[in-house]
Amino acid sequence: MPRIPRFFMNDPRAAYHVISRTALPGHHVLGDEEKEHLLHLISWLSQVYFVEVYGFAIMGNHFHLLCRMLPEDQFSDEEVKRRIKLYYGEKRKIFFYEEMLKKWRQRLGNLSRYVQDIKQRFSRWYNKRVDRKGYFWADRFKSVIIETGEALLNCLAYIELNPVRAGIVEKPEDYRWCSLGYRARTGTGKTFLSLDLGLPRYEGKTEKERLELLREFVYGKGGLGEPGQGTDEILRQRIRYFTEGLAIGSKSFIENVAARLKNFLGLKREKKSKKIKNLANIAFI
Repeated sequence: MPRIPRFFMNDPRAAYHVISRTALPGHHVLGDEEKEHLLHLISWLSQVYFVEVYGFAIMGNHFHLLCRMLPEDQFSDEEVKRRIKLYYGEKRKIFFYEEMLKKWRQRLGNLSRYVQDIKQRFSRWYNKRVDRKGYFWADRFKSVIIETGEALLNCLAYIELNPVRAGIVEKPEDYRWCSLGYRARTGTGKTFLSLDLGLPRYEGKTEKERLELLREFVYGKGGLGEPGQGTDEILRQRIRYFTEGLAIGSKSFIENVAARLKNFLGLKREKKSKKIKNLANIAFI
C-alpha cells in the first residue's frame, strides 16, 4: 500500500514539531557519544538548509526537533552556492548551473529532506561505528504543525521539559542534549538556534532577555520554582496533542489547516478543532 504523501503548510506561521524514534530495542540506544554526534549533525545541517530551529531534545531512543522552514525565494543564488559548498566541503570542486541551483533551492527548503539527511547520516555513522547493517530509525518521522506564537512557545517548553519528565534531571539546563542545556553551555552568542518565536513580548529584546523570558516560562509551566514563579506543572505531564496531533494553534489557524487538509486528502468533511485543556486560546486537530 503506497504511503500517504506528507502534508505541509505553505504558511510562514507554520512550524513543525518533529519526532523520530530508533528501531533498535531498549530505552538507551543513544548514549552520550551518539547524542553528541546527532547534535553535531542537527547543528551543521541547520546551517545548510533553509530552516529556523527553535529547540530540540535528544533522548535515549528518540529525538524532538522544533523548526520552521524558510521561504526559498528569500535566498539569493550566491547564498544557495555558499550552502552547497558548506554541505560538500571547500575541497570539492563544484560546477554550478541554473538547473542545479533550482533543484538545490527546492531541496534546501524541504523539511523531509532536512530530517532525512540528519537521520541517514547518523545511521551510516552509527552502523560503521558498531559494524552493523540495517535500519537504525523506525519508519517515518512524525511531524505536528505548530503555529508560531503562543502555541510554538508552549511546544518548545514541552520539548525542553522532556528530560525532566523522564526523571533524568531536575532542571532542563542540567541536560546537555536539550536546547536549554545547549544554550546554558554556549551562551547567547551566535548559534544555530532561534528565539524569534513570533511573540510581541519577545520583540525588541536582546537574546539574553529572550532566553530569560523562555526560562521563566518553562520553569512556570513545569512547576520548577525559580527563576519562574508558577507551580502549575501543566507541561510536566505528557500532552499527546504535541506529539500525536495534526496541528496546534489558534482557532483561526487550525481552521485554515483543516480546510487545506480537506482539499489535500480529498476528505468530505473538515476536521473539527478542539481546545487544549489548561492551555488558553490554543486548539488542535
